[in-house]
Amino acid sequence: MKVSAFDFTLPPERIAHHPAEPRDAARLLHVGETLTDRIVRDLPQLLNPGDMLVFNDSRVIPARLFAQVGEKQVEVLLHQLRPDGQWSAFARPAKKLKAGMMLQFAPDFTATVQGRTEDGQVLLAFTRPDTLFDDLRAHGHMPLPPYIDRADTTEDQRSYQTVYAQHDGSVAAPTAGLHFTPKLLAALQARGIHTAFVTLHVGAGTFQPVKVEDTREHVMHRESIHLTAETAQAINAARAAGGKVVAVGTTSLRILESVAAEDGTLAPFTGETGIFITPGYRFKIVDRLMTNFHLPKSTLFMLVSAFAGLERMQAAYAHAIENGYRFYSYGDSSLLERAD
Repeated sequence: MKVSAFDFTLPPERIAHHPAEPRDAARLLHVGETLTDRIVRDLPQLLNPGDMLVFNDSRVIPARLFAQVGEKQVEVLLHQLRPDGQWSAFARPAKKLKAGMMLQFAPDFTATVQGRTEDGQVLLAFTRPDTLFDDLRAHGHMPLPPYIDRADTTEDQRSYQTVYAQHDGSVAAPTAGLHFTPKLLAALQARGIHTAFVTLHVGAGTFQPVKVEDTREHVMHRESIHLTAETAQAINAARAAGGKVVAVGTTSLRILESVAAEDGTLAPFTGETGIFITPGYRFKIVDRLMTNFHLPKSTLFMLVSAFAGLERMQAAYAHAIENGYRFYSYGDSSLLERAD
């Protein structure tokens, strides 16, 4: 399909630069045969006992770092941990960084530039890899997305993290999960709705624009995923009992659809996924999707259009814009019914 089919105009004032408080007070657009305006804390009423909510429990690391190189300050955004223990990273200005150069982010926190990747990222080897996540928490900054035009604050360390995050590794938040509070999770449990956790470490590639004109020419970035035997068994059991699988966020959906067999059953898996979902994809396991509002011409808007139908999503986004919904990472959410 032409990438232009997924374009729309978003007024700048619809971009959220701060989260809703409390988290579950954000608005929720229920997208099915009709469009219904709700709020996130209504979610238990929209699901049925026996349904299975699947969350991504990856934890965002403070992946933005600053170092002084001569008279210039260099900004580094860690992207992905490589099998050889090095990190690929985006850097500004990247031309200042040469192989062998040491970057000092704090007196006892350094990395050496190893070279570049084919797509221009910088390869870094940290001096103390075993304590990297501790060093990042002490000296790093939360990697707010580029459309949030402000510096990060100490409050972002809390608000740009899900309350159930467990495993360090993401450099962008799985944002649909930001709306959940302990109170909402308890209400879901009281309703008889099951929960399960999978892990996808979100890479900075999630914000990279699609630069081709045809979706068939786009190469999706790869991300690390993990699904345990216990989780696979729990989801399989919920489906067998008639429960619907509700993915909280596109990352959870991408894990489930990557791992599921043709009949929708799951087995444990650890590895990577580069799944790219566009209209025409046949969903194997996910019945409903909770997700925030995405960028024009992005792979995520293509995914939700594949899930709920392009025309329906175009109508939903037009409704959201007209009715003052807040977009992107800190914005409002939606609950999508899968188009049959």
